[in-house]
Amino acid sequence: MRPYFDRMYGNPSSFHAEGLAAQRAVLDARTRVASILNSRPDEVIFTSGGTESDNIAITGVIRAHRERGTHVITTAIEHHAVLEQLERLAKRGEVELTILPVDAYGMVDRKSVEKAITEQTVLISIMHANNEIGTIQPIADIGRAILAYRKAHDTVYPLFHTDACQTAGALDIDVTKLHVDLLSLSAQKFYGPKGVGVLYARRGLKIEPLVVGGGQERGLRAGTENVPGIIGLATALELAHAEREKENTRLIALRDRLITGLLKLPKARLNGHPTERLPNNANVSFLDVEGEAMILYLDAKGIRVSTGSACASTSLDPSHVILATGLSYEAAHGSIRFTLGHATTKEDVMYVIKQMPVILKLLRSISPVRLDMAHFSETPAKKKSSQI
Repeated sequence: MRPYFDRMYGNPSSFHAEGLAAQRAVLDARTRVASILNSRPDEVIFTSGGTESDNIAITGVIRAHRERGTHVITTAIEHHAVLEQLERLAKRGEVELTILPVDAYGMVDRKSVEKAITEQTVLISIMHANNEIGTIQPIADIGRAILAYRKAHDTVYPLFHTDACQTAGALDIDVTKLHVDLLSLSAQKFYGPKGVGVLYARRGLKIEPLVVGGGQERGLRAGTENVPGIIGLATALELAHAEREKENTRLIALRDRLITGLLKLPKARLNGHPTERLPNNANVSFLDVEGEAMILYLDAKGIRVSTGSACASTSLDPSHVILATGLSYEAAHGSIRFTLGHATTKEDVMYVIKQMPVILKLLRSISPVRLDMAHFSETPAKKKSSQI
């Protein structure tokens, strides 16, 4: 990235030498990203990150296709960048929104997606894997079901979007295999720079831009491109993709060792699917303690964790994802997400396993709460899709 901050600093929309050099660099990055997505280069739109990519995919598609229909389908565990935007549009009367439930593992049922489709359904948005509990969704199966619906009804709708911010570098993000029309990525999730992302948008797809005032990025995202960030994103994605299988094998072994150690502690429960989960994710709930307190004590020991999504870290409410799996409010409050990465070692995992009993014992000794394991085993009433 360094040369593009000073020596190759041109605006890629300019026609002088420096501008053309930057333009070629952006095109090269676009081509490299497209190769990993198995898409065309002109289907790769650079954005400021996953949130903007999600917003363009959702609002841009809904507004460009409003004459066809206003029904949208999503799930109860989506990232706030998807769920809050859709709920806002629903409250404004721009869409009729169906929010599908998930099972106790945070998995959405393909058949429930099929049943929810109507003649007015214009868009379906389901994340590739959940950022909090790590559950991997059956996106390819859902994509095939959508294709079957289109064929049976002789239509190009509904369009299909997936938020794949959490899966680049961990799972295959080939858009043809996933059968998606739109896909969102965020560079920071695969060791790229913060503040840059990608929206894959299938060629020929009508999208109404949210930011206007220039012709950049196929006219979908006005403004001078972040050239250093784009270069960093493409390089980081290539590195993550090349190392994916080897790194996944290493991380899965560490993840499972961590989960096994944590579940030996009293009143502990794994959140998310036991096997269909991201290689680097371990989300565990502990009864009788507050997640925020655990974060502070773990941080003092050099262990960095979170209670939910980093984008909602200022909220003291329990994770909407954990609650959607049917866990009680009290149990959800004691949920901690441990995320492993390139720097994580076996020694790190053993250190966490060693420190957790001490911290839990201390926090439980001063906690006024004494819950039994029923808070983990309670099964909520049969979940239904919610309509907004």
